[in-house]
Amino acid sequence: MKRSILISDAPRPLASYSQAIMVDNILYVSGQIGIDPYTGKFVEGGPVAQLKQIMKNIKAILKEVDMDFTHIVKVSLFLSDMNLYNDINQVYAEYFEHDPPARETFAVAGLPKNADVDISCIAIRLPDKEVLSVH
Repeated sequence: MKRSILISDAPRPLASYSQAIMVDNILYVSGQIGIDPYTGKFVEGGPVAQLKQIMKNIKAILKEVDMDFTHIVKVSLFLSDMNLYNDINQVYAEYFEHDPPARETFAVAGLPKNADVDISCIAIRLPDKEVLSVH
């Protein structure tokens, strides 16, 4: 079953797409940028502040379907400049202390609304007995 997610605690989509799509136990979260859902504007404070807002937005979307950051298995991280990598990565790591998801990071020529950071992700709900950690 496919379910479109649209909540007020995350920014409204900027174009013709959903904030997220839930298919069975898999959640596909569309690219999120550092917009405060209540003001519709970028948060102040630069790329790190944008990242923190993005993570708040993702958290709200996850909560809507009874998930949290531990359910995220894949992240795509887009940066306006690869020189932001270390600062962004340091803050990003705070959200994934144990068993971080698979991730790719790209520097791109441009992001929506000239954002510095854009994140999309995939989360999945599995029974606890099916979650394995390999070290």
